[in-house]
Amino acid sequence: MQSLAIKVSQQYTRATIDDISLLGNGLINDTFLIKTQKLCFVLQRINTQVFPKPHQIMENWGELNKHIKNKASPQLIIPKVLKTLDQNNYYIDEQNFFWRAIEFVADTESKEQISNQKEAEQVGFALAHFHSLLSDIDTSLFHDTLPGFHITPHYFQQYESVEKQYENSVVSKKVQQGRDFISLFSEKINSLEQAKKQGLLIDRMIHGDPKLNNFLFAKESNKIISLIDLDTVKPGLVHYDIADCIRSCCHQAGENTFDLGLCKIILKSYLKEMADVFTEQDYNFLYPAIELIPFELGLRFFTDYLQGNQYFKVDSIDQNLERALAQFQLCENIGQQEAKIRLLISDISSLF
Repeated sequence: MQSLAIKVSQQYTRATIDDISLLGNGLINDTFLIKTQKLCFVLQRINTQVFPKPHQIMENWGELNKHIKNKASPQLIIPKVLKTLDQNNYYIDEQNFFWRAIEFVADTESKEQISNQKEAEQVGFALAHFHSLLSDIDTSLFHDTLPGFHITPHYFQQYESVEKQYENSVVSKKVQQGRDFISLFSEKINSLEQAKKQGLLIDRMIHGDPKLNNFLFAKESNKIISLIDLDTVKPGLVHYDIADCIRSCCHQAGENTFDLGLCKIILKSYLKEMADVFTEQDYNFLYPAIELIPFELGLRFFTDYLQGNQYFKVDSIDQNLERALAQFQLCENIGQQEAKIRLLISDISSLF
């Protein structure tokens, strides 16, 4: 794959490629850092099984860049799309693979876990600032690049369709454990979508995948200066964003438990910036979102496992099953702390 990436990178520069390396640990696209003597940029092969209309991603990204460019002193860098030598926004190779190049944000690093309070505060602020930057954008300009994304009932329907193939089969203890948890939780899957249908919640522009390692911190600093992986930017409920961000940051992977202290810091920082737009109903549905998101991700992992690992990259045949059970355990632990989380949200809302 690296030799192919080097060949494709020459569509963007005539300079000699001095170095190429894998970048990040994303589960969807193939991402490389390309270095020449004078230039560094990120080259990605888009997974067209996941994103069947990748040109729409590029159109969305162009609208995003255009909008941010007109903002006064934004505190986040949104990486720019780079053009090929032929002045195209993307490149399709001889094997019909879809490639794009984007600006590399230098002197930054991503993190896999939060190590101090300042970092947690920055995560909350950065996500709120991103939502604020896009609060006045024309949502009709954006394609839905991943229909059904962050619509939990949609994922449940997919699961039910796949699971029917196994309903009379002998399955492993771990698979049965996953099926049992899904059945137990299924009555809660409509909470956010039903609230939207009732007009209690409204769509705003969201990032779609604001997990911790998509925030770029300045090296030797706690300050976040960029938010990357923008393929899923679309209109949606900000509750999915803040809940997924909290899931990513507060998941104590060793025991699959939920860090209430980190949750408090992130939420307080986020809601301080969003206080002017958050309604009483927005606050009311924060807990259901925090509980729902790990279930939704676990459901996606579990369904992909049943389908033979077609969506998420895996290193072993059971990896998606293990990922699913970890998210279900996290979801269960969140449920055990429901009273504490709801009290935390109430206390924070009273501050603003």
